[in-house]
Order: sequence, then C-alpha cells, then structure tokens
Amino acid sequence: MTLRLPAPTGPHPIGTTALYLVDPSRADPWEPAIRVRELMLTVYYPARAAHGRPVARQMTPAAAAVFGQLDAVLHRLPRHGVDWAATRTHAHPGAPARERPAPVLLYSPGGGDPRTLGTGPAEELASHGAVVVTVDHPGDASEVEFPVTRAGRPGRVRTTEFRYDPRTDPPLFRTAIETRIADLRFVVDQLALLAAGENPDAAGRALPAGLERALDLRRLGAYGHSAGGTAVAEALYEDPRIGAAVNLEGFLDWPAPAPGRAGALLPVARHGVDRPLLLLGSAGFAGKPELARSWSAVRARSGDRVHRAEIARGAHWVFTDYAALAPQLQSAGLMGAADRRALVGAIAPAVSVPLVRARLRSFFARHLPRR
Repeated sequence: MTLRLPAPTGPHPIGTTALYLVDPSRADPWEPAIRVRELMLTVYYPARAAHGRPVARQMTPAAAAVFGQLDAVLHRLPRHGVDWAATRTHAHPGAPARERPAPVLLYSPGGGDPRTLGTGPAEELASHGAVVVTVDHPGDASEVEFPVTRAGRPGRVRTTEFRYDPRTDPPLFRTAIETRIADLRFVVDQLALLAAGENPDAAGRALPAGLERALDLRRLGAYGHSAGGTAVAEALYEDPRIGAAVNLEGFLDWPAPAPGRAGALLPVARHGVDRPLLLLGSAGFAGKPELARSWSAVRARSGDRVHRAEIARGAHWVFTDYAALAPQLQSAGLMGAADRRALVGAIAPAVSVPLVRARLRSFFARHLPRR
C-alpha cells in the first residue's frame, strides 16, 4: 500500500532541500564517541519555478526501512503491507527559490519522532509563502539519515536512544529538552549564515538558487509537537530572535521527581513570555490533566500574549502526518479503530488536517506580518 499526503492549498509551488549541520562546540549528548553535534534539516520554501521537476519522497528508502520497524512498535502501525518509502510529497528538490524575503518557521517534532512526520503542515505553510525548516534531533528521533559517515556513528542511519517514554525518566527528559533548545539555537545561527550568502551544509552540497534571498529572519517563528512543543516554547522565552511560537501539546514542566510530587515549572511557565505563544492541544490526550498545570501557569504570567485552543475529537498525534495517514491505514484494514483513535482520535482527516493547518497559518500570519 502507498499512503498519500494531503495536497497543500497555497498558491506557490514548493521547493525543498536537505541541510546537514555540524556544531563543533558541542559533543553529542547521547553518544560520547561522536565529538560534535550533528543535525539534519529539511527546508521547504516557495519556489520560483518547479515545472517538470520530480517531487521528493517523504522518507528515503534507508530511513523508511527503519521507520517501518521502530515506529510500527511505538504506534502500533502495520509491520507489513505499507511501502513507507513510496509516499510522495508535493515539494520539488532543488527548485530555484522565490527571491522574496519570507518568514522563517522552525519545526521540532515530537519525542522519538522524525522530522518527516511533519511534512504535510510544512508544505502547507511553504505553499502560503513561508520558509519552513524541519529539524531532526539525532539520538532522540526514531531514525536520521546523514549524507556522510562519521567516527563514533556506524553507518549513515542513526536510530533513537530512547527505549521508553522519556517523561518517566526526569534526567533523560531534561537532557532531551535542553539538547533540543540548543539545537534550535544553533539552527538559527546557521540560517543567519545562509541568509548572508554562506553555505552552512557541512558536506558542502549545493543550495537551491536564490534560497539565501528567501529568508527574512526578522520574522522568525517556531512550532513543535509534544517534546518539540516544549522546546520551542522554552526557546521563545530564551532566544529573543524568535518572534512567536506554537506549542502543539508539549509539557512546560519537568517530570515529577517522585510519585505525588509536582515537577518544577520550566522558566517559560514560571516567568511567562513577552511574545505571542499559542498552546494548541487535543481533547483526547491522555496527559491532558498533567498538562493543565504548566499551561495555566504560563497563561497567568503572560497576559493576552498566550492563547489556548483545542482540537475536539483529536488525540496527541493529530498535529502530525498521522492525521491523514492513520485513517488510510484503517480504511485498508491495516489498523484497528482503537489504535487509530489512540493515535489521532476519531476526528476525520477532512476536518482535522485543514483545522490544524489553518491554526498555524493564521497564527503566524498575524504575529509575523509582512514588513
């Protein structure tokens, strides 16, 4: 079976390129033998022309092979019957960029999830004129494929170090979130180099024509799902370069140190924010009661800069590509109704996909307006 991603609705064709970044100032937090911090990004951008160009696949064959094993266990996906490498995107690799400064949006995926599960929303935002940068956090993401090998990392595909929910292990969760925040800060640094005409790709691969002129880093936003939502909200608090952020159901406190005790609030929840933050949750999230404390705290300390909304009949992964993919699996008899509800809720993709997209588009259009 080949799954399909919903088409973007904006007027612009979409280009895409991958970036391989290396931060020599940090060792990898999960694997000490890797003496630098490596990151993989995908950039989606409004293209100047894309006619006749092929479209990218959602996952490379090597990444898809690992995804079909690791993520199948995590999310009760079918182990057989799906060609995960066959799903096509709507973005054209290497297409020349539309050389008009556009807002830049960072995306941090959920804990254990790869950046590829945020393809649909990223394409939607790019089709409406934004440059979207999806970020993998290696050692955290289920799988990350690199363009080169490196000492301390066998092979080109690196798999997750997580063997259980990081939220149940306070030190592990703290390392994951602090690493993600540092990753995002480094990505912004490298995008600034790109906008200045430099090529930050550590493998020296060519960039699409005009991409540097498409970045308006004065209009920088971020959105993230679950652990990614935690990271982008805290990054908004810590990094003044980020002008607005959307937290898609991420906790804003550290895990409880012991049963019956509350975890400490993150600084963003303890002190509030002075820039816009949207807290977007789902009605069916099992952690909703736990989430309420930290979300209420940041709202109380931020005035009208923080808004909260909820997706009715949705569940935790309704903010990802699973919103469209899980119902297809159910219709094909490859996923049970209970597993589909646990993943994305009972809401139909014809409702959930446009709703999540519209929330993201309208929030960033309002808070990162054209100058």
